[in-house]
Amino acid sequence: MNSIKLAPAARPAFNPWLIAFAVVIPTFMEVLDTTIANVALRYIAGGLSVAETDSEWVITSYLAANALVLSISGWLSARLGRRNYFLISIAVFTIASGLCGMATSLGQIIAFRILQGFAGGGLQPSSQAILIDSFPPEKQGTAMSVFGIAALIGPIIGPTLGGWLVVNYDWRWIFYINVPVGIAAFAASHFLVRDPEYLQAERQSLRKKPLNFDLIGLGLLALVVASWEILLSKGQEWNWLEDPFWRIQTLASVLTFGLLLFVLRELRSANPLLDLRVLKERNLAVSGIVLFSAFAVLYAASIALPAMLQTLFGYDALYAGLVLSPGGISSITMLVIVGVLLGRGTDARYLIAAGLVVLAVSNLWMASLNIEISPWQIIGPRMVLTAGLGLIFAPINVAAYLYIPKDKRGSAIALLSLLRNEGGSVGTSMSQTIQQRREQFHLARLNDFLDPTNPHVTSFQERASALFYQTNGDHVASQLMSVNALDDLRQQQALSLAYFDVFFLAGVLAIVLVPLVLLMRRSVAGKGTHIAAD
Repeated sequence: MNSIKLAPAARPAFNPWLIAFAVVIPTFMEVLDTTIANVALRYIAGGLSVAETDSEWVITSYLAANALVLSISGWLSARLGRRNYFLISIAVFTIASGLCGMATSLGQIIAFRILQGFAGGGLQPSSQAILIDSFPPEKQGTAMSVFGIAALIGPIIGPTLGGWLVVNYDWRWIFYINVPVGIAAFAASHFLVRDPEYLQAERQSLRKKPLNFDLIGLGLLALVVASWEILLSKGQEWNWLEDPFWRIQTLASVLTFGLLLFVLRELRSANPLLDLRVLKERNLAVSGIVLFSAFAVLYAASIALPAMLQTLFGYDALYAGLVLSPGGISSITMLVIVGVLLGRGTDARYLIAAGLVVLAVSNLWMASLNIEISPWQIIGPRMVLTAGLGLIFAPINVAAYLYIPKDKRGSAIALLSLLRNEGGSVGTSMSQTIQQRREQFHLARLNDFLDPTNPHVTSFQERASALFYQTNGDHVASQLMSVNALDDLRQQQALSLAYFDVFFLAGVLAIVLVPLVLLMRRSVAGKGTHIAAD
């Protein structure tokens, strides 16, 4: 392994906090867009006169384009200049958002969402790299906490904001809202953001070399990303590997062979599209696994919880979002606390392990609930969940990049950003698959107890029939209504148990990750220096 030397930290031209404010705005805007459209799908389908299952391509197309650009954002940033690439991404994302709002057909909105995804993929890694370079090493924990506020609060308030907009205005406003924010972010970033000297020197050096763009690698990556996102999005609808039309089996085969060829290509290439060699640094490799899984846990719970509130408790999209919103308070609070602890030299590994335990506890807490709870009994475990993720996010970014050389940082950030986003996609698919399949399981199990000889069943039907008879005076209709009422209770109980199974499995996944933290090296940044490799 290369030796490690300490180099003086460069000072940014402006106050780091001004730069942080400028770059987290577009990051927040982009992360928000990954979740805000979820609550508006049926409204989009109705507005464009298409089936709701077809409207899911609005999400899938964005995620696929976003993932593809995340993978090559380091390459684009190095060739275009990080500041230029960041500003281009903001401008295109803002324009594409306005076009999405003006779309008049499903084909148009999918095309504009792809454009939006391409632009949005450059915002997260660029803003994260700018923050890392703007703050001195002893304050990089604080910098990651600032980035965490944007990256974590977006998915938390996305359903609330989206629900409020579609209920009170129109689904088009979930896109129009990005336009004034994007203009403000572009102006602030144009004035404040500058490329550091080492990036300017790197860009000048690259200009003297042939382009050497890895077109084969890009083609393989596009194939892998498209197969992956479609598989996750449509897997449950097409019945996974039991798909009679072999769509899932074909996608899985293309994904497997495409990924194998892409990895071999990138490891053997002298000028790889995505430098996978940075994964030899075990802190980055372990951080990628943990962050991928932590976001899978977050999204699984974040998809299941509002769906449960709307289907079982009768909440509308806005009220369900309001119940989930207090989670943002605990997340921001924890990010601030973690920033202070990291600044005082706390080993990031301890904070990561503690955060995983908190994630597990919150999900197991939600798994122990029942359908008689009040909104306040949901707010508690939800706040613990978001606090756990807030406890993980900044430390894992500090640990991941601590031993990465500056010239490899772009690839490292792109990889970690990609894994974070794809973890969210896996969590969404996992939540939907577990919920639907476990519901069928529990329906079958509950049937075992609904026997005509069961005294509880006969007692319920007698009382229900008598109650319905008082309102309609028809014995036959009353008996039929009592059977339907019992079936409704069976469906309700099976669905609730399925949602609780999602939380339970998410909790188990979180606790299984804790031993992985032991594989990481000590993660405390040195004061006043950057860690770089010879």
